[in-house]
Amino acid sequence: QVQLRESGGGLVQAGESLRLSCTTSGINFRINTMRWYRQATGKQRELVAQITSDGTPFYPDSLEGRFTASEDYARNTVYLQMSGLQPEDTAVYYCNLPQNTGDIWGQGTQVTVSS
Repeated sequence: QVQLRESGGGLVQAGESLRLSCTTSGINFRINTMRWYRQATGKQRELVAQITSDGTPFYPDSLEGRFTASEDYARNTVYLQMSGLQPEDTAVYYCNLPQNTGDIWGQGTQVTVSS
């Protein structure tokens, strides 16, 4: 059974760092792409990181250098390390497993960055 659960969000000040975790079950990282998305209030959900099945990370140009995604196969966990957080990074962050039959999502974890 495929399940995703995000954790690690919270309230931080601008310039600080935060690490999010996505604990999973029923997913083989070696044959699946994993993604992180975020959605701010009133905004469209956007991709912030991707790790392909061979472990190659991808980031949008606007975020590369501040966000780092990684996987721990033994712990079945995906991480998102966020640095230099800014108020515009405030959003609900979601872990995602893309599938042809429909994406699987976690419930999200709130990140709030104060100025």
